[in-house]
Amino acid sequence: MPAPVLRELFDLTGRVALVTGGGRGLGAEIAAGLAQAGASVALASRNLEACEEVSRGLRDAYGARTLALRMDVASEDDVRAGVDAAGNELGPVDLLVNNSGTSWGAPAAEMPLEAWRKVMEVNATGAFLCSREVGRRLIARGAPGAILNVASIAGLRGSPPEVLDAVGYSASKGALVAMTRDLAVKWARYGIRVNAISPGFFPTKMTKVVLQHAEKAIASQIPLGRVGSEGELMGVAVFLLSPAAAYVTGQILAVDGGMTAG
Repeated sequence: MPAPVLRELFDLTGRVALVTGGGRGLGAEIAAGLAQAGASVALASRNLEACEEVSRGLRDAYGARTLALRMDVASEDDVRAGVDAAGNELGPVDLLVNNSGTSWGAPAAEMPLEAWRKVMEVNATGAFLCSREVGRRLIARGAPGAILNVASIAGLRGSPPEVLDAVGYSASKGALVAMTRDLAVKWARYGIRVNAISPGFFPTKMTKVVLQHAEKAIASQIPLGRVGSEGELMGVAVFLLSPAAAYVTGQILAVDGGMTAG
């Protein structure tokens, strides 16, 4: 039996990916990686205009088939309609990136209940709803697929309040880690792989304020001596969604410059 050709292991031609939170930041970066690997990409978030801008950019730069969707991941109806729309326009979704996320900074003793609920609804419940919708369709079709959850190192370890004071965010990402492992076991029999990446500190809209006042302190705790840079998640995401990771499921890959290794 001939050895696989390396470039073919990372080829996603003919695959259809849905990326939530795809209109900016890490979601847009992951979408760009998928498009370069040959996938058709649907970008979804509550900000349709941002998704349309990224969608146009992927078409112009890589000739990718793309679709922009307005979707609230915490709404069952929105998720169902979005997966339907992606299927009708691009073909059945077989790759899912659960990237939509939000946060709320407050001391744990003062965290408003509504803020806690909002963060959990988007980060944990939203990922579940999208996984359930895509997963049930893959199972019904008897088709293999892959799900990638974007967790965080905040879901793997506690954070000093001087660095990150957002207990709801940390709890929601911990829930995402547990869901990744559990779905991986439950859905392996259907050929559906479920993995997660846990990014460390990357410059995004969500981390802007944190990095403004604590980047030097954070970088001093990272073995590589710096926060993440643009492009350093793209290859990891493509790997976990590609045939190159065909024997990888239920794993949480920290992309953090070694921060959780110490």
